[in-house]
Amino acid sequence: MAVKEQSRVAFVTGASSGIGRATAEVLVRSGYATVLVDRNETAGRAVEAQLLHFGECVFVRCDVTDEHAVHLAVESTVKTYGRLDAAFNAAGIDGEKGSTAECSTENWNKVLAINLTGVWNCLRYQIPQMLKNGGGTIVNCASVAGLVGAPYLPAYVAAKHGVVGLTKAAALEYARQGIRVNAVCPAFIDTPLSRESLTPEHTAALIAECPIGRLAQADEVATTVKWLLTNDSSFVTGQAVAIDGAWTAR
Repeated sequence: MAVKEQSRVAFVTGASSGIGRATAEVLVRSGYATVLVDRNETAGRAVEAQLLHFGECVFVRCDVTDEHAVHLAVESTVKTYGRLDAAFNAAGIDGEKGSTAECSTENWNKVLAINLTGVWNCLRYQIPQMLKNGGGTIVNCASVAGLVGAPYLPAYVAAKHGVVGLTKAAALEYARQGIRVNAVCPAFIDTPLSRESLTPEHTAALIAECPIGRLAQADEVATTVKWLLTNDSSFVTGQAVAIDGAWTAR
């Protein structure tokens, strides 16, 4: 399928829910031909059907921990739309809660595989395609837990710190080749994942501790991602942008 000449092509992982889904919708509505990447085919197909009302998109099933699957997803993007201009690597999980000494090897490996190695897998195949086009923009989804510590989520904190470091390394490597790489670092976002993992009491406590006095909405992250993917942020690269209601300002 040939994309309109004026359209840009975006690749969004974790596109079936939460921040990934919100960003995919913002990009589709903004005229991007958007590839919706997720391991949950049922949810991904449902999002595809919804977003096709607003613009061009296609769902591709892919587990970001599977290097070959990521390779095929990026190849499918180029085969379908002719190129790749922008990417948002949002797939991620919290993992099990517990202290560092209690963290199981299984949980550690799973969280690192999805949240960090999954981002690396995406970069490895997104960047070469963007270089063929003379450049592109990438945003990786980290977390405020990639900027400061957080207790009882050691694997998550380690992975998100890793995403920030990986983002900075890639930004330095490709800055003069027309590729910008940034990360967003959201605090507590009102998503299906957070609603599943937080009790009402915990949610209330987080709201009370947040300087701005509420949780963020996924579309507030999505609009920041869109800005980082466009030429409006043309001198911004290698940054970890906190979207946290001043959480890390203290």
